[in-house]
Amino acid sequence: MDAAELLEKLEIKDNTFARQFETLVDGKMVSVEYSFQEKKIFLTRLNTFDGFDNEEFINTFLKNIMEIAYERKLKVVPILPKIALFFRKNTIYRDLLPPGIKI
Repeated sequence: MDAAELLEKLEIKDNTFARQFETLVDGKMVSVEYSFQEKKIFLTRLNTFDGFDNEEFINTFLKNIMEIAYERKLKVVPILPKIALFFRKNTIYRDLLPPGIKI
């Protein structure tokens, strides 16, 4: 499956019990773990399976999670360096950062 096909089929499940956003890639799970504090969501960990390094897919997955944050009126706190890098590269999402957090 190429990147375009992966992106078309992107369905994100918010697994509140496991506190993670999940999606499947070739039948295998990719997830972003989170925790809540007040009206902030802390993105704490990105889980992929061995051999998965599709940056375009991960970027799109994170963009979809940002849209969920907008819908729920949440501020996003990127704990993981890879997610902080996402904010540096995608400045349109900087308004999701809480006051005082500079990336």
